Order: sequence, then C-alpha cells, then structure tokens
Amino acid sequence: MESLTLSKRENKTSHAAKKMRRNGLVPGVLYGKSVGNYMFEVGELELSREINEVGEHGILDLNLEGNRVKALIKEVQRDAVNHEIIHVDLQEVKKNSIIQADVPIIFHNEKLVSKNGGILQKEKNSIKVQCNAEELPKNIHIDLKGLKVGNVVRMGDVEMAKEISMIEDPDTVIVSVTYAKNEGTYMDEEEIDEQDEKKE
Repeated sequence: MESLTLSKRENKTSHAAKKMRRNGLVPGVLYGKSVGNYMFEVGELELSREINEVGEHGILDLNLEGNRVKALIKEVQRDAVNHEIIHVDLQEVKKNSIIQADVPIIFHNEKLVSKNGGILQKEKNSIKVQCNAEELPKNIHIDLKGLKVGNVVRMGDVEMAKEISMIEDPDTVIVSVTYAKNEGTYMDEEEIDEQDEKKE
C-alpha cells in the first residue's frame, strides 16, 4: 500500500469544497491528538484506489507534511447519484494501538439460497470489532451455503481470528431466510451450476 499524500486545506467554506471536487479533489478531516482537527484535501483517484485496497473502514498510510501517519477511515460520504466520494473523515491511530471499527460483511453463495426459493433478509452489513490497528480485517466473510427457510445466522455463529474481538450481542441476527417458493426442491451447488449451464 502506497502512502496517501494530504494537503492542508486553507479555505474551509462549502463553496471552496465544491470547487475542489470539480478539480478532482476531495475535502476531509483528520482527527487525532497530535494533529488536532486537520482539514485537508486529497486526490479523488488516489483516495479511491486506497479505499478499494483497504476497504471503507480500513487503515491508511498517510504522508502529512512529510510525516508518516496511520489513520482509520471513519466515514466516507458519497454522492447519492454518481457515488463519487465527496468527503472523508479519518482518525489518527498509533502503532500497536487498540481500535474499534465496523468491518463490512461479504456474503457468499447467496444464489444457492435464492435458487432454492429462499429469500434473504439481511439485518446487518457490518460487524463492530476491536483489535490491534495492524490486525484490522478488510472484510468478514459469511458463507450462506446450506441455509434453508427458517435458518438464521447470528453474531455468535461468526468465526473470528483470535486476535479480533467482536463487540456485538452474540444473539443479534445478521441474516435470515424467511420464505420459500419451492419448498421440498432443495438443490446443491453442483445441481444449480448444471442448471445455469443448460440455460446458457
């Protein structure tokens, strides 16, 4: 991961922020004991590249006026229409510091549930965890293979690395299967793949 260079933002008006965005820059704020509330601007392309690599709640390496700083992405605001980044909030983190962050969930094998008539109800799209800043995962993966109508996945069902603590109620539902159009016609993954190949 490359170091992302931040430039101090002198003009803090909303008009100036709009002008920045037109010029391919994103306004943001970096919070931290050593930096205070540091208002900055950063290239949208460079920021997007780093977010794609570490995730929207990951850790960034920053170049802050020649100093190397690590920061946790706290919030990424996007335009409702084109989804371009319009503002970003960062929080400074020290080496080996313990942090809390919301880690996005990636669901696998959703098509197996829908092919068997089940309808997924996703209650959560992230999980709050606590860990060393260096150990923060980009995503948490949940495999939905084998889920049938009436099944649920709760926080307590998710396996975590021993270095990571989940800060959630274990009974909180993440996803459930609530309805089946074709009960009694359960197919496994190979059968579904064969069916898809025939359609093609």
